Amino acid sequence: MNPPPLADNSLQCDVSRKFVRVLKRRDNGFIEFEFSIGWPELAVELMLPQAAFEAFCQAHRVQPVSNPIDDRATTIL
Repeated sequence: MNPPPLADNSLQCDVSRKFVRVLKRRDNGFIEFEFSIGWPELAVELMLPQAAFEAFCQAHRVQPVSNPIDDRATTIL
């Protein structure tokens, strides 16, 4: 038996919204971060050198999301 479809639209995803949460800045110059499309709660973890990270953020026009563990982490745009 299939459940009935959801009545509300709370599960809609706006794929034009993109998010970055910086997790760690390594001593070797790499940035560990989460990248999300649509929902900031659903993310993939990535790691890029500083210059590539900055280019990635500009190319995707990301919105920075604060890190709940360390609110001092910021995104360089």
